Amino acid sequence: MLTLDLTNEPRWHDLVPGVRVQLRPLTTALMVATRSDPAVEAVPADASDEERAVAFAKALARRAILTWEGIGDEDGNAIDPSPDAIDALLDIWPIFETFQLSYVSKGLLLEQEKNVSAPLPNGPSAGATATARVANPAKLARKPAKTARRG
Repeated sequence: MLTLDLTNEPRWHDLVPGVRVQLRPLTTALMVATRSDPAVEAVPADASDEERAVAFAKALARRAILTWEGIGDEDGNAIDPSPDAIDALLDIWPIFETFQLSYVSKGLLLEQEKNVSAPLPNGPSAGATATARVANPAKLARKPAKTARRG
């Protein structure tokens, strides 16, 4: 069942221990705006999927991050989110991976679910229907199978 969050309130996401960001809800408007972001559109047509993912994630993060905790400059002073700081944050591999998994992929999950079967209610074969008839041991015992020719 799809659960709708009608509040559309920003939520906190922990990226790594001690670092969390407050993000806008991942809405259609946010995704559409990100797709038409100049940095995303500037990615060359022959770019790899990974290059596209990084450009998209950074553009999305620049729109989605409202505030953060646990992020500072070289001197250890807390800094506010800025486009350059957000890009630098996502250049850190564990941060990028967590952002992708906890925020971006959840929004894309609904898109993927349209292309697969619905989850089964209980266990790997629950709800499945049998396609083969049950073997009748009495019929199998009557005649032995023929031996294959050797040749």
